[in-house]
Amino acid sequence: MAVRFLIPLLIVYFLVVDAAIAVTFSSKLIHRFSDEAKAFFVSRNSNVSVDSWPKKRSLDYYRLLLGSDLKRQKLKLGAEYQLLFPYLGSQTLFFGDDFDWLHYTWIDIGTPNVSFLVALDAGSDLLWVPCDWDRDLNEYSPSLSSTSKPLSCNDQFCELGSNCKSSKEPCPYLVSYYSENTSSSGFLIEDRLHLASVSEHASQSSVWASVIIGCGRKQSGAYLDGAAPDGLMGLGPGDLSIPSLLAKAGLVRNTFSICFDDNYSGTIFFGDEGLATQKSTSFVPLEGKFVTYLIEVESYLVGSSSLKKAGFLALVDSGTSFTFLPYEIYEKVVVEFDKQVNATRSSFKGSPWKYCYNSSSQELLNIPTLTLVFAMNQSFIVHNPIIKLILGNQGFDVFCLSIQPIHKEFGIIGQNFMRGYRMVFDRENLKLGWSTSICQDTTDDV
Repeated sequence: MAVRFLIPLLIVYFLVVDAAIAVTFSSKLIHRFSDEAKAFFVSRNSNVSVDSWPKKRSLDYYRLLLGSDLKRQKLKLGAEYQLLFPYLGSQTLFFGDDFDWLHYTWIDIGTPNVSFLVALDAGSDLLWVPCDWDRDLNEYSPSLSSTSKPLSCNDQFCELGSNCKSSKEPCPYLVSYYSENTSSSGFLIEDRLHLASVSEHASQSSVWASVIIGCGRKQSGAYLDGAAPDGLMGLGPGDLSIPSLLAKAGLVRNTFSICFDDNYSGTIFFGDEGLATQKSTSFVPLEGKFVTYLIEVESYLVGSSSLKKAGFLALVDSGTSFTFLPYEIYEKVVVEFDKQVNATRSSFKGSPWKYCYNSSSQELLNIPTLTLVFAMNQSFIVHNPIIKLILGNQGFDVFCLSIQPIHKEFGIIGQNFMRGYRMVFDRENLKLGWSTSICQDTTDDV
Protein backbone atom coordinates (compact mmCIF):
# COMPACT_ATOMS: atom_id res chain seq x y z
CA MET A 1 0.00 0.00 0.00
CA ALA A 2 1.34 3.46 -0.85
CA VAL A 3 2.58 5.81 1.85
CA ARG A 4 -0.07 8.33 2.79
CA PHE A 5 1.29 11.86 3.07
CA LEU A 6 -1.91 13.71 3.85
CA ILE A 7 -4.11 14.13 6.88
CA PRO A 8 -7.18 11.85 6.89
CA LEU A 9 -10.09 13.20 5.03
CA LEU A 10 -13.33 14.19 6.35
CA ILE A 11 -13.58 16.37 9.45
CA VAL A 12 -16.90 17.27 11.00
CA TYR A 13 -17.71 20.87 11.99
CA PHE A 14 -20.61 21.92 14.22
CA LEU A 15 -21.86 25.36 13.21
CA VAL A 16 -24.35 27.66 14.85
CA VAL A 17 -26.68 28.85 12.08
CA ASP A 18 -29.83 30.81 12.99
CA ALA A 19 -29.68 29.42 16.55
CA ALA A 20 -29.73 25.83 15.27
CA ILE A 21 -26.89 23.36 15.17
CA ALA A 22 -25.77 22.43 11.66
CA VAL A 23 -23.26 19.71 10.87
CA THR A 24 -20.81 19.73 8.00
CA PHE A 25 -18.07 17.31 6.99
CA SER A 26 -14.97 18.84 5.45
CA SER A 27 -12.45 17.33 3.07
CA LYS A 28 -9.20 18.90 1.91
CA LEU A 29 -8.86 19.51 -1.82
CA ILE A 30 -5.47 18.66 -3.28
CA HIS A 31 -4.55 20.47 -6.49
CA ARG A 32 -2.99 18.27 -9.16
CA PHE A 33 0.23 20.35 -9.21
CA SER A 34 0.50 20.95 -5.45
CA ASP A 35 3.52 19.88 -3.40
CA GLU A 36 1.33 17.31 -1.67
CA ALA A 37 0.30 15.73 -4.96
CA LYS A 38 3.91 15.75 -6.12
CA ALA A 39 5.06 13.91 -2.98
CA PHE A 40 2.33 11.32 -3.42
CA PHE A 41 3.00 10.58 -7.08
CA VAL A 42 6.78 10.49 -6.66
CA SER A 43 6.42 7.99 -3.80
CA ARG A 44 4.13 5.74 -5.83
CA ASN A 45 5.91 5.74 -9.17
CA SER A 46 9.69 5.28 -9.29
CA ASN A 47 9.70 6.60 -12.87
CA VAL A 48 8.40 9.98 -11.76
CA SER A 49 10.98 12.73 -11.44
CA VAL A 50 10.51 15.77 -9.23
CA ASP A 51 12.02 17.80 -12.07
CA SER A 52 9.10 16.83 -14.32
CA TRP A 53 6.69 18.85 -12.18
CA PRO A 54 5.84 22.26 -13.68
CA LYS A 55 6.95 25.31 -11.71
CA LYS A 56 4.02 27.17 -10.20
CA ARG A 57 2.79 30.11 -12.30
CA SER A 58 5.21 29.30 -15.11
CA LEU A 59 4.12 29.15 -18.75
CA ASP A 60 4.29 25.35 -18.69
CA TYR A 61 2.13 25.31 -15.56
CA TYR A 62 -0.64 27.38 -17.12
CA ARG A 63 -0.41 25.71 -20.51
CA LEU A 64 -0.93 22.29 -18.95
CA LEU A 65 -3.91 23.51 -16.94
CA LEU A 66 -5.50 25.24 -19.92
CA GLY A 67 -4.81 22.23 -22.13
CA SER A 68 -6.71 20.05 -19.65
CA ASP A 69 -9.59 22.52 -19.65
CA LEU A 70 -9.84 22.29 -23.42
CA LYS A 71 -9.86 18.50 -23.39
CA ARG A 72 -12.45 18.57 -20.65
CA GLN A 73 -14.77 20.53 -22.92
CA LYS A 74 -14.29 18.07 -25.77
CA LEU A 75 -12.86 20.85 -27.88
CA LYS A 76 -11.05 19.83 -31.03
CA LEU A 77 -7.65 21.45 -30.93
CA GLY A 78 -6.94 23.30 -34.14
CA ALA A 79 -3.64 24.62 -35.44
CA GLU A 80 -3.76 27.57 -33.01
CA TYR A 81 -3.81 25.36 -29.94
CA GLN A 82 -1.35 22.87 -31.36
CA LEU A 83 1.18 25.70 -31.33
CA LEU A 84 0.25 26.71 -27.81
CA PHE A 85 0.62 23.27 -26.28
CA PRO A 86 3.61 21.53 -27.88
CA TYR A 87 4.94 18.30 -26.43
CA LEU A 88 8.47 18.63 -25.10
CA GLY A 89 9.97 15.32 -26.20
CA SER A 90 11.29 13.33 -23.27
CA GLN A 91 10.10 16.03 -20.87
CA THR A 92 6.45 15.06 -21.29
CA LEU A 93 4.99 14.63 -17.80
CA PHE A 94 4.58 11.09 -16.54
CA PHE A 95 0.82 11.08 -16.23
CA GLY A 96 0.18 10.95 -19.95
CA ASP A 97 -2.00 13.07 -22.19
CA ASP A 98 -5.32 12.64 -20.39
CA PHE A 99 -4.50 13.44 -16.76
CA ASP A 100 -7.24 16.05 -16.63
CA TRP A 101 -8.67 16.00 -13.12
CA LEU A 102 -7.93 19.21 -11.25
CA HIS A 103 -8.50 18.22 -7.62
CA TYR A 104 -8.14 15.12 -5.47
CA THR A 105 -9.03 14.18 -1.92
CA TRP A 106 -8.51 11.31 0.52
CA ILE A 107 -11.35 9.00 1.51
CA ASP A 108 -11.56 5.97 3.82
CA ILE A 109 -13.96 3.12 3.10
CA GLY A 110 -14.69 -0.39 4.39
CA THR A 111 -14.09 -2.23 7.68
CA PRO A 112 -11.21 -2.17 8.40
CA ASN A 113 -10.96 1.10 6.49
CA VAL A 114 -8.67 1.51 3.48
CA SER A 115 -7.49 4.92 2.24
CA PHE A 116 -7.83 6.10 -1.35
CA LEU A 117 -6.76 9.26 -3.16
CA VAL A 118 -9.67 9.90 -5.52
CA ALA A 119 -10.24 12.52 -8.20
CA LEU A 120 -13.23 14.84 -7.83
CA ASP A 121 -15.73 15.39 -10.64
CA ALA A 122 -18.84 17.60 -10.46
CA GLY A 123 -19.95 16.25 -13.83
CA SER A 124 -20.64 12.68 -12.66
CA ASP A 125 -22.27 11.01 -9.64
CA LEU A 126 -20.72 7.65 -8.75
CA LEU A 127 -17.88 7.06 -6.29
CA TRP A 128 -15.73 4.22 -7.61
CA VAL A 129 -12.36 2.77 -6.56
CA PRO A 130 -10.10 0.05 -8.04
CA CYS A 131 -11.28 -3.33 -6.93
CA ASP A 132 -9.05 -6.44 -6.99
CA TRP A 133 -7.03 -4.92 -9.85
CA ASP A 134 -3.49 -5.90 -10.84
CA ARG A 135 -1.92 -2.41 -10.92
CA ASP A 136 0.13 -0.37 -8.44
CA LEU A 137 -2.90 1.21 -6.79
CA ASN A 138 -4.63 1.01 -3.46
CA GLU A 139 -7.35 -1.58 -3.90
CA TYR A 140 -10.71 -2.17 -2.34
CA SER A 141 -11.57 -5.81 -1.68
CA PRO A 142 -15.21 -6.28 -0.66
CA SER A 143 -14.43 -9.76 0.69
CA LEU A 144 -12.00 -8.21 3.20
CA SER A 145 -14.51 -5.64 4.47
CA SER A 146 -16.90 -6.98 7.12
CA THR A 147 -19.44 -4.22 6.36
CA SER A 148 -19.64 -4.63 2.58
CA LYS A 149 -22.57 -6.14 0.74
CA PRO A 150 -23.31 -6.30 -2.98
CA LEU A 151 -26.08 -4.20 -4.44
CA SER A 152 -28.58 -6.51 -6.11
CA CYS A 153 -29.97 -6.00 -9.59
CA ASN A 154 -33.46 -5.28 -8.21
CA ASP A 155 -32.23 -2.40 -6.03
CA GLN A 156 -33.69 1.04 -6.83
CA PHE A 157 -30.19 2.40 -7.48
CA CYS A 158 -29.29 -0.26 -10.04
CA GLU A 159 -29.59 1.53 -13.37
CA LEU A 160 -28.38 -1.46 -15.39
CA GLY A 161 -30.69 -3.94 -13.70
CA SER A 162 -32.38 -4.77 -17.00
CA ASN A 163 -29.08 -6.31 -18.18
CA CYS A 164 -29.07 -8.85 -15.35
CA LYS A 165 -30.10 -12.47 -15.87
CA SER A 166 -31.37 -12.70 -12.30
CA SER A 167 -32.57 -10.07 -9.83
CA LYS A 168 -30.23 -11.56 -7.23
CA GLU A 169 -27.10 -10.93 -9.29
CA PRO A 170 -24.77 -8.10 -8.22
CA CYS A 171 -25.65 -4.86 -9.96
CA PRO A 172 -23.22 -3.92 -12.77
CA TYR A 173 -22.18 -0.36 -13.55
CA LEU A 174 -20.50 1.37 -16.47
CA VAL A 175 -19.41 5.01 -16.37
CA SER A 176 -17.94 6.66 -19.47
CA TYR A 177 -16.09 9.98 -19.27
CA TYR A 178 -15.27 12.80 -21.66
CA SER A 179 -11.79 11.52 -22.60
CA GLU A 180 -11.86 9.16 -25.57
CA ASN A 181 -12.35 5.51 -24.58
CA THR A 182 -12.08 6.36 -20.87
CA SER A 183 -14.42 4.39 -18.63
CA SER A 184 -14.76 2.40 -15.43
CA SER A 185 -16.92 -0.69 -15.02
CA GLY A 186 -17.60 -3.32 -12.40
CA PHE A 187 -20.23 -3.93 -9.71
CA LEU A 188 -21.95 -1.76 -7.14
CA ILE A 189 -21.22 -2.40 -3.46
CA GLU A 190 -22.73 -0.90 -0.31
CA ASP A 191 -20.14 -0.15 2.38
CA ARG A 192 -19.09 2.44 4.91
CA LEU A 193 -17.52 5.81 4.20
CA HIS A 194 -15.65 6.93 7.32
CA LEU A 195 -15.84 10.53 8.48
CA ALA A 196 -13.43 11.84 11.12
CA SER A 197 -15.19 13.86 13.84
CA VAL A 198 -12.89 16.37 15.58
CA SER A 199 -13.59 19.09 18.15
CA GLU A 200 -11.48 21.23 20.48
CA HIS A 201 -12.89 19.57 23.60
CA ALA A 202 -12.83 15.92 22.57
CA SER A 203 -10.49 13.43 20.99
CA GLN A 204 -11.02 12.32 17.42
CA SER A 205 -13.92 9.95 16.95
CA SER A 206 -15.28 8.19 13.91
CA VAL A 207 -18.57 8.75 12.15
CA TRP A 208 -19.58 6.62 9.20
CA ALA A 209 -22.23 6.61 6.51
CA SER A 210 -23.42 3.75 4.37
CA VAL A 211 -22.80 4.68 0.72
CA ILE A 212 -22.84 3.01 -2.66
CA ILE A 213 -19.42 2.38 -4.19
CA GLY A 214 -18.43 1.23 -7.62
CA CYS A 215 -16.10 -1.75 -7.34
CA GLY A 216 -14.01 -0.99 -10.41
CA ARG A 217 -12.90 -4.25 -11.98
CA LYS A 218 -12.03 -2.80 -15.37
CA GLN A 219 -10.69 0.65 -16.25
CA SER A 220 -9.84 1.89 -19.73
CA GLY A 221 -8.35 4.86 -21.53
CA ALA A 222 -6.86 7.60 -19.36
CA TYR A 223 -7.29 5.54 -16.18
CA LEU A 224 -4.62 3.16 -17.40
CA ASP A 225 -2.23 6.15 -17.39
CA GLY A 226 -3.01 7.18 -13.82
CA ALA A 227 -5.69 9.76 -14.58
CA ALA A 228 -7.49 8.99 -11.30
CA PRO A 229 -4.92 7.47 -8.91
CA ASP A 230 -7.30 5.48 -6.68
CA GLY A 231 -10.66 6.13 -8.30
CA LEU A 232 -13.11 9.01 -8.61
CA MET A 233 -15.77 10.71 -6.49
CA GLY A 234 -18.69 12.20 -8.37
CA LEU A 235 -20.26 15.38 -6.94
CA GLY A 236 -23.09 15.69 -9.45
CA PRO A 237 -26.76 16.19 -8.52
CA GLY A 238 -27.72 12.53 -9.04
CA ASP A 239 -28.98 10.12 -6.38
CA LEU A 240 -25.73 8.12 -6.27
CA SER A 241 -23.41 11.04 -5.50
CA ILE A 242 -21.86 11.30 -2.04
CA PRO A 243 -23.72 14.55 -1.13
CA SER A 244 -27.03 12.84 -1.97
CA LEU A 245 -26.20 9.70 0.01
CA LEU A 246 -24.99 11.64 3.07
CA ALA A 247 -28.23 13.63 3.01
CA LYS A 248 -30.34 10.48 2.60
CA ALA A 249 -28.60 9.00 5.65
CA GLY A 250 -29.74 12.04 7.65
CA LEU A 251 -26.20 13.18 8.45
CA VAL A 252 -26.24 16.50 6.58
CA ARG A 253 -28.40 18.66 4.36
CA ASN A 254 -28.26 17.93 0.62
CA THR A 255 -25.80 20.70 -0.15
CA PHE A 256 -22.06 21.30 -0.21
CA SER A 257 -19.67 24.20 -0.55
CA ILE A 258 -16.23 24.63 -2.06
CA CYS A 259 -13.68 27.29 -1.22
CA PHE A 260 -10.40 27.79 -3.11
CA ASP A 261 -7.37 29.45 -1.53
CA ASP A 262 -4.54 31.39 -3.17
CA ASN A 263 -2.54 28.18 -3.68
CA TYR A 264 -5.31 26.74 -5.91
CA SER A 265 -6.14 24.07 -3.33
CA GLY A 266 -8.98 24.40 -0.85
CA THR A 267 -11.72 22.62 1.08
CA ILE A 268 -15.07 21.03 0.36
CA PHE A 269 -17.78 21.14 3.08
CA PHE A 270 -20.58 18.58 2.80
CA GLY A 271 -23.84 19.83 4.32
CA ASP A 272 -22.87 23.51 4.25
CA GLU A 273 -25.85 25.76 3.49
CA GLY A 274 -23.80 28.95 3.58
CA LEU A 275 -24.65 32.20 5.32
CA ALA A 276 -28.11 33.73 5.57
CA THR A 277 -26.58 36.90 4.08
CA GLN A 278 -25.01 35.23 1.04
CA LYS A 279 -26.04 36.09 -2.49
CA SER A 280 -27.55 33.41 -4.69
CA THR A 281 -29.04 32.52 -8.05
CA SER A 282 -31.13 29.57 -9.17
CA PHE A 283 -29.84 26.63 -11.16
CA VAL A 284 -31.55 26.18 -14.50
CA PRO A 285 -32.53 22.81 -16.03
CA LEU A 286 -30.84 21.34 -19.06
CA GLU A 287 -33.43 19.88 -21.41
CA GLY A 288 -35.92 19.91 -18.56
CA LYS A 289 -33.69 18.12 -16.02
CA PHE A 290 -31.30 19.31 -13.30
CA VAL A 291 -28.38 17.12 -14.31
CA THR A 292 -25.61 19.69 -13.89
CA TYR A 293 -24.85 23.01 -12.21
CA LEU A 294 -26.06 25.45 -14.84
CA ILE A 295 -26.89 29.12 -14.13
CA GLU A 296 -28.13 32.08 -16.18
CA VAL A 297 -26.04 35.27 -16.38
CA GLU A 298 -28.30 38.20 -17.24
CA SER A 299 -25.59 40.81 -17.88
CA TYR A 300 -21.85 41.47 -17.65
CA LEU A 301 -20.03 44.54 -16.35
CA VAL A 302 -16.44 45.61 -17.03
CA GLY A 303 -15.64 48.30 -14.49
CA SER A 304 -18.83 50.37 -14.40
CA SER A 305 -19.65 49.71 -18.06
CA SER A 306 -22.59 47.39 -18.65
CA LEU A 307 -22.18 45.43 -21.86
CA LYS A 308 -25.18 45.23 -24.17
CA LYS A 309 -26.68 41.84 -24.97
CA ALA A 310 -24.19 40.09 -22.70
CA GLY A 311 -26.44 37.47 -21.13
CA PHE A 312 -25.62 33.75 -21.38
CA LEU A 313 -25.94 30.38 -19.69
CA ALA A 314 -22.90 29.16 -17.77
CA LEU A 315 -21.81 25.84 -16.32
CA VAL A 316 -20.28 26.23 -12.83
CA ASP A 317 -17.38 23.78 -12.97
CA SER A 318 -14.94 23.59 -10.06
CA GLY A 319 -12.90 21.10 -12.08
CA THR A 320 -11.99 23.69 -14.73
CA SER A 321 -9.05 25.98 -14.00
CA PHE A 322 -10.11 28.96 -16.12
CA THR A 323 -13.29 30.69 -17.23
CA PHE A 324 -14.62 30.43 -20.79
CA LEU A 325 -17.15 32.82 -22.31
CA PRO A 326 -19.26 32.37 -25.45
CA TYR A 327 -17.29 33.91 -28.30
CA GLU A 328 -19.46 37.01 -28.82
CA ILE A 329 -19.48 37.77 -25.08
CA TYR A 330 -15.74 37.18 -24.87
CA GLU A 331 -15.03 39.71 -27.62
CA LYS A 332 -17.09 42.39 -25.88
CA VAL A 333 -15.40 41.75 -22.52
CA VAL A 334 -11.78 41.77 -23.69
CA VAL A 335 -12.22 44.86 -25.88
CA GLU A 336 -13.78 46.83 -23.02
CA PHE A 337 -11.19 45.53 -20.56
CA ASP A 338 -8.39 46.59 -22.89
CA LYS A 339 -9.87 50.10 -23.10
CA GLN A 340 -9.96 50.51 -19.34
CA VAL A 341 -6.65 48.98 -18.21
CA ASN A 342 -3.83 51.55 -18.01
CA ALA A 343 -1.08 49.39 -19.50
CA THR A 344 0.21 48.56 -22.94
CA ARG A 345 -0.96 45.31 -24.40
CA SER A 346 1.94 43.07 -25.36
CA SER A 347 2.39 39.66 -26.93
CA PHE A 348 4.56 37.01 -25.33
CA LYS A 349 5.71 33.88 -27.10
CA GLY A 350 3.99 30.81 -25.73
CA SER A 351 1.40 32.69 -23.68
CA PRO A 352 -1.95 30.89 -23.78
CA TRP A 353 -3.81 34.21 -23.44
CA LYS A 354 -4.11 36.98 -26.03
CA TYR A 355 -4.67 39.91 -23.68
CA CYS A 356 -1.46 40.33 -21.71
CA TYR A 357 0.24 43.45 -20.32
CA ASN A 358 3.61 44.31 -18.85
CA SER A 359 4.26 46.53 -15.88
CA SER A 360 7.07 47.17 -13.42
CA SER A 361 4.60 46.65 -10.59
CA GLN A 362 1.14 45.15 -10.31
CA GLU A 363 0.04 48.11 -8.18
CA LEU A 364 0.61 50.43 -11.13
CA LEU A 365 -2.09 48.67 -13.12
CA ASN A 366 -5.61 50.02 -13.00
CA ILE A 367 -7.41 46.71 -13.35
CA PRO A 368 -11.13 47.08 -14.08
CA THR A 369 -13.43 44.78 -12.16
CA LEU A 370 -15.44 42.09 -13.90
CA THR A 371 -18.95 41.51 -12.60
CA LEU A 372 -21.53 38.86 -13.45
CA VAL A 373 -25.11 39.97 -12.80
CA PHE A 374 -27.88 37.44 -12.17
CA ALA A 375 -31.64 37.63 -11.61
CA MET A 376 -32.86 39.94 -8.82
CA ASN A 377 -29.72 42.04 -9.42
CA GLN A 378 -27.51 39.53 -7.60
CA SER A 379 -23.92 40.48 -8.49
CA PHE A 380 -20.82 38.31 -8.51
CA ILE A 381 -17.62 40.39 -8.54
CA VAL A 382 -14.51 38.56 -9.78
CA HIS A 383 -11.83 39.32 -7.21
CA ASN A 384 -8.85 39.00 -9.51
CA PRO A 385 -9.43 38.25 -13.20
CA ILE A 386 -5.75 38.46 -14.12
CA ILE A 387 -2.82 36.14 -13.47
CA LYS A 388 0.88 36.85 -13.20
CA LEU A 389 3.25 34.94 -15.46
CA ILE A 390 6.78 34.05 -14.37
CA LEU A 391 8.97 34.56 -17.45
CA GLY A 392 12.43 34.77 -15.87
CA ASN A 393 14.52 37.92 -15.51
CA GLN A 394 12.54 40.20 -17.80
CA GLY A 395 12.85 43.35 -15.68
CA PHE A 396 9.06 43.66 -15.59
CA ASP A 397 5.97 41.69 -14.65
CA VAL A 398 3.55 40.15 -17.13
CA PHE A 399 -0.18 40.04 -16.39
CA CYS A 400 -2.83 38.35 -18.50
CA LEU A 401 -6.61 38.41 -18.52
CA SER A 402 -7.27 34.73 -17.84
CA ILE A 403 -10.45 34.10 -19.80
CA GLN A 404 -10.88 32.22 -23.05
CA PRO A 405 -13.51 32.12 -25.81
CA ILE A 406 -15.60 29.03 -26.34
CA HIS A 407 -17.53 28.28 -29.50
CA LYS A 408 -20.63 27.03 -27.70
CA GLU A 409 -23.91 28.56 -26.63
CA PHE A 410 -22.97 28.47 -22.94
CA GLY A 411 -19.92 29.52 -20.95
CA ILE A 412 -17.99 27.86 -18.12
CA ILE A 413 -17.26 29.51 -14.77
CA GLY A 414 -13.94 28.05 -13.69
CA GLN A 415 -11.84 28.05 -10.54
CA ASN A 416 -10.13 31.37 -11.32
CA PHE A 417 -13.46 33.23 -10.96
CA MET A 418 -14.36 31.32 -7.77
CA ARG A 419 -11.21 32.09 -5.78
CA GLY A 420 -11.93 34.11 -2.66
CA TYR A 421 -15.52 32.88 -2.49
CA ARG A 422 -17.32 30.22 -0.51
CA MET A 423 -19.37 28.66 -3.31
CA VAL A 424 -22.47 26.84 -2.04
CA PHE A 425 -24.12 24.22 -4.25
CA ASP A 426 -27.55 24.02 -2.63
CA ARG A 427 -29.13 20.95 -4.22
CA GLU A 428 -32.20 21.01 -1.96
CA ASN A 429 -33.27 24.47 -3.10
CA LEU A 430 -31.64 24.24 -6.55
CA LYS A 431 -29.54 27.36 -6.22
CA LEU A 432 -25.92 28.52 -6.18
CA GLY A 433 -24.84 30.70 -3.26
CA TRP A 434 -21.66 32.70 -2.68
CA SER A 435 -20.02 34.86 -0.02
CA THR A 436 -16.54 36.34 0.25
CA SER A 437 -14.21 34.11 2.28
CA ILE A 438 -10.56 33.56 3.13
CA CYS A 439 -11.22 29.82 2.86
CA GLN A 440 -10.02 28.59 6.23
CA ASP A 441 -13.31 27.18 7.53
CA THR A 442 -17.01 27.98 7.28
CA THR A 443 -16.84 30.72 9.94
CA ASP A 444 -14.23 32.92 8.25
CA ASP A 445 -16.40 34.74 5.72
CA VAL A 446 -15.72 38.46 5.52
